[in-house]
Amino acid sequence: MSLTQLARRFESAAATLSIASRMLLGLDTNSVPSEWSHITKVDPEGGKYLPLLFPNYLSHTSAVSVGGSRDVTDENTEETFALLSDSGATAFHEPSAATHVTEQTREHSAFLAVPEVLNGDSESLVGTLGEGLDYVREDLGPELLERKIGLPLDGLFGNRATDFIAGIMMKEAVFEAYIIMNTDSAAAREGNVTEDDLLTPQQAKERALAAQHHLDSEVIYLEYSGTFGGDEAAEILDAIDDAVSWSQIWYGGGLDNRENAEQVLDAGADAVVVGDVFHRVATAEADLFEQAQGEFDDETSAGELRDWVVDSIAIEDSAAVSYLSTIPDVENPQERAIEYLAAGVEFGLAVTAVAETLSDPTAEEIRNAVASQDFAIESAFRAISGANAEMVDEVATGVLAEHFECDLPERSVADHFALEL
Repeated sequence: MSLTQLARRFESAAATLSIASRMLLGLDTNSVPSEWSHITKVDPEGGKYLPLLFPNYLSHTSAVSVGGSRDVTDENTEETFALLSDSGATAFHEPSAATHVTEQTREHSAFLAVPEVLNGDSESLVGTLGEGLDYVREDLGPELLERKIGLPLDGLFGNRATDFIAGIMMKEAVFEAYIIMNTDSAAAREGNVTEDDLLTPQQAKERALAAQHHLDSEVIYLEYSGTFGGDEAAEILDAIDDAVSWSQIWYGGGLDNRENAEQVLDAGADAVVVGDVFHRVATAEADLFEQAQGEFDDETSAGELRDWVVDSIAIEDSAAVSYLSTIPDVENPQERAIEYLAAGVEFGLAVTAVAETLSDPTAEEIRNAVASQDFAIESAFRAISGANAEMVDEVATGVLAEHFECDLPERSVADHFALEL
């Protein structure tokens, strides 16, 4: 038997074993954890800010998806992953462009998620994937190999080496099969999904079957992009849930309260995906801090600030409560929101107090002033498993450097937070 014949038999046996373990034995071989029930979508672009206590908010979610549609670069993606890696949250990468995948993002992400639009055009299904593979084969693959082995690839297996890297990356990747049901959305425009492409529950069931059995898609993603699908989405989820057993089913779109989240989970979704409302927490937090600046100083107690938050906003309607309410495991979203918002204001006041001790400082003077300050939220970060409390100093340094228009030799993370002194 030739080596080629042996390889073919091995691949055939491996494929049969994989199918048997999935379908006959019911083993969970999907690389996406079945216990994930809540995914938070974080957009790296400058206008999509993180709450100051983002590790605390994200401690309640199952995982974080990093990616966006506009103004996303490899640099702000790397910065976002670096922040998330210090938060203790599990993060994976859903890039909107192949060049956003770098060695740094690969190191920080649990896996690479590759979107496939099931009801769009061929470009959205295979064209984008082909572009990404070409980038891996021609740019990222050779760069990784040369850095790891220290030798140029000329004459060393030729294109077979980079084909091998591309193949390994695709084997390690997770494929998200999207069904996009809101034509008035960026996702629909990118996937060329029109009114004629919207699916009935039966059609969605058929596409989901093709995604599971032919495309090996780890995730079937029903996407309503900013609007809540309601009863229509529930019918589609019920049909998909009846069809697939191995692929995970995710729902995204317009989720900002517990009732909506529970409706789609009860209908068959394994996990809900929440994005916009998480970023709105940061904007609301910055507005709250602006109000507090004229009333308090850094000597104000945490209890006073919590009482003030309750009196200053309709907490039940806040973005913080909306986000936390989409996570069924959070028993008292209002109490958590009050605690986190007050701690964010307290941190802002403490950074303001540091600023008042400085005058046209150098980067070194800013770092020294921050290092001498004991910020209360450091204890909140330490309570989160896997979180790095040292990032508090990094955030404070970045905010102060931006306030004093002082260039830092290292990267500033201030662009990812809405806090302004």
